Amino acid sequence: MAEINKQKRALYERYFSGLGKICLKLGLTPNILTALSFLFAIISGIYFWKVEIWWGIIWMLLASLADILDGSTARAGNSGTVFGGILDHVCDRYGEFFILAGIALSQMVHPGWALFALFGMIIASYTRAAAESIGKIENCNVGIMGRPEKFTLIIIGAVLERYFPNSRWLEISLIIVGLASYVTSIQRIIYTYKQLGNKKEV
Repeated sequence: MAEINKQKRALYERYFSGLGKICLKLGLTPNILTALSFLFAIISGIYFWKVEIWWGIIWMLLASLADILDGSTARAGNSGTVFGGILDHVCDRYGEFFILAGIALSQMVHPGWALFALFGMIIASYTRAAAESIGKIENCNVGIMGRPEKFTLIIIGAVLERYFPNSRWLEISLIIVGLASYVTSIQRIIYTYKQLGNKKEV
């Protein structure tokens, strides 16, 4: 699973490396792109709240693109910083909150399922962060579903909800995202244990 995720990450990096160079030429720094991703996520959440589904999807896609480009730009310009990485992770979590809060407030789904998916996404991310910071594991990006796949599922559910109102497709997609997130968290805990075993705290 870890090897598959590494291959996917390498594919993303190769595909978007050219766009990262373009961003540098336009004067867009990684932190600016992180801020834009956060802003786009807020706008997406507002549109979902207003039940303007297509606009919510469009801004969600823009938020995802900006999030991908901040890393590509950092690599292209060799300008990645520790603070930038922390800012990126924090803004990602806030962005997820605003998008899912907008969906919850829209009454297209039961708010409980939106909270279920949101907490799942946060705990999966936190498990990875704890493994890498506390456990000093180089990369704990393992699990059945990453952030891009979760966003893709939510977008598919939103599209189906747009054309089949009250079909509960969006709610179903949130349930799947939540379940996959909890499974991912457990997989990361197991992976961390395999890497660390009974290593004592320093």
